[in-house]
Amino acid sequence: MLVDTHCHLDGRYFEAGSGPAIERARAAGVGALIGIGVGGLRAAEGAVELAHRRGDILATVGVHPHDAASNTPELETALERLVVDERVVGVGEIGLDYHYDHSPRQVQREVFARYVAFAVRHKKPIVIHTRNARADTLEILAAENAKAVGGVIHCFSEDREFARAALELGFDLSFSGILTFKNAEPIRDAAAFAPEDRILVETDSPFLAPVPLRGKPCEPAYIVHTAARLAELRKVSPARIAETTTKNACRRFGPALAAAVDLCQTVKA
Repeated sequence: MLVDTHCHLDGRYFEAGSGPAIERARAAGVGALIGIGVGGLRAAEGAVELAHRRGDILATVGVHPHDAASNTPELETALERLVVDERVVGVGEIGLDYHYDHSPRQVQREVFARYVAFAVRHKKPIVIHTRNARADTLEILAAENAKAVGGVIHCFSEDREFARAALELGFDLSFSGILTFKNAEPIRDAAAFAPEDRILVETDSPFLAPVPLRGKPCEPAYIVHTAARLAELRKVSPARIAETTTKNACRRFGPALAAAVDLCQTVKA
């Protein structure tokens, strides 16, 4: 079974709700999913609620860099209440996005640092979004002692040099459909280079559908295409990638995810 370590399951993205997409994922061999609770308090609460309704789903909560300018003390207090929930396995996605700059860069940096400290305080792994901000991302992670909890570079879209630095800081590399894109050679190089025990797979659904499904809304079932490309790059079987990345995900996100995977395996059997 595969684990989709990063997917957005909000009603905003699935007209019929996420239920049918989740069932298609199960049919495709996806055993557990981590739903990302960003986009405001309602979205965070929704992700946690879904994780309580379904044994095969866990959640994270955080403030996306696009929304950094909307962060408030009240939101932080509310997320403090959510992050201690047993179904919440990480803080994120948080980070920096200098491509879209939906929030001022200085505000992004301040909010990012606050939520890295938040994650360290609550001893939860960090899910990182970084785009066109590699130096500042690494600097803040080091300054805020992110290595104490580690985490995941979600939707890895950098090169081998950045991969080395992230690995040194205690972060795993999570590969999405971008791995299959035509102009993604540096990412493929990093995917082939990374240690076997530090790689994960994700869809980031409904975004970044992999080849051969480019242009369609992405969903968790499509992770099989990314896993197949990763297997090809690393010269191993897809079954080995499924076994390895699932083991890595359970190590990174803890007993709650391991229990979700065990539940799915029991049901499948």
